[in-house]
Amino acid sequence: MTDVAYDVDDDVIALVEDTELPLRLRERVYETIEEREPTLEQTDEIVRAVESQYIETRIDPLDPVGTVSAQSIGEPGTQLTMNTFHYAGVAEIDVTQGLPRLIELVDARKTPDTPMMTVYLEDEYATERERAHEVVWKIEATKILALGDVSTNVADMRVQISLNRDTLEERMITAEEVAEIIEDNLGVKTIQQGTTVEFGPEEPSYRDLLQLVEELRDITFKGIEEVTRVVIRREEMDDGSEEFVLYTEGSAFGDVLSIEGVDATRSTTNNIHEIHRNLGIEAAREAIIEETNNTLAEQGLDDVNVRHLMLVADMMTTNGEIESIGRHGISGSKDSVLARAAFEVTVNHLLNAAIHGEVDELNGVTENVIVGKPIKLGTGDVDLRMGSTTSSSD
Repeated sequence: MTDVAYDVDDDVIALVEDTELPLRLRERVYETIEEREPTLEQTDEIVRAVESQYIETRIDPLDPVGTVSAQSIGEPGTQLTMNTFHYAGVAEIDVTQGLPRLIELVDARKTPDTPMMTVYLEDEYATERERAHEVVWKIEATKILALGDVSTNVADMRVQISLNRDTLEERMITAEEVAEIIEDNLGVKTIQQGTTVEFGPEEPSYRDLLQLVEELRDITFKGIEEVTRVVIRREEMDDGSEEFVLYTEGSAFGDVLSIEGVDATRSTTNNIHEIHRNLGIEAAREAIIEETNNTLAEQGLDDVNVRHLMLVADMMTTNGEIESIGRHGISGSKDSVLARAAFEVTVNHLLNAAIHGEVDELNGVTENVIVGKPIKLGTGDVDLRMGSTTSSSD
């Protein structure tokens, strides 16, 4: 008998455990029974009804689930907009949506066209704007032009930086730190007086002077190099409370999770490979399902059953790495020569198969359709023949 966290008697437990329900559904049944406190007879009716509905929703043996999933996702996919940038919850940040985003996901692109993170905060960082801004400046990349004005004195071969005192205080960085970062990155000697920093090339050279200015603009003085902008919004949570939530242009998920004040349990990114590197393959699978579902829902196509998306995510992550659905991933690694050839680069696949003497066992759907045979699924897998008998009478 299974240990149950809910306050139900042994007869109820015996009823529930005697079903084919999976663990998660059994937990839901226990929770419902504890809330409503039905009689044993009513409990039996509830359990049987749940089990009956569960069994009815299961697919039949030998159903071509892959083909059904492909059709169920592909048909609504024809309704997706081709707009790369679309409103996605935060008007100030452009995020790839629609068909381009769906292609990004199934192709398992290493970097999305518009990487972004949704960063949730904890404790006082989530409720106090000043504390939330502390996290913002630790995340957003601060370049020199955000801190002050840069000018060049060609006569003296010097680069002059006039720092803004208010900006320095707001972003919690000092002029001394700015000068030190410049010395470390450019290998020059700086002269810092108040909010003014000066430096120049070792030897008088106009070319070197311009090169120093270009390199100066690339230095990240505070924050994360990959995150170009952070938008802070006050949002209402599911429990009715309000919190500050950060949305970023650019993504560096692992670096953000280690910042004080960031709630690592809720923060996320639209880069599935970063999620895989930092949280593991199961988290990446969940991210693929969530991102695909959100992409369809954002276009009003949220009636696609999530199980189809789960099957795609399972196929992409089953080997412990994220594989694309394409000739460089799942489709290109199929055992069947004809199935690979039917997808892309047909001649190459057939030529390579001929050179290596490959044999196609004709086990899948695609290859049997190509050669005109019944597929080995559904009724095509049933070996049943009806014979006839004849009798003669005198």
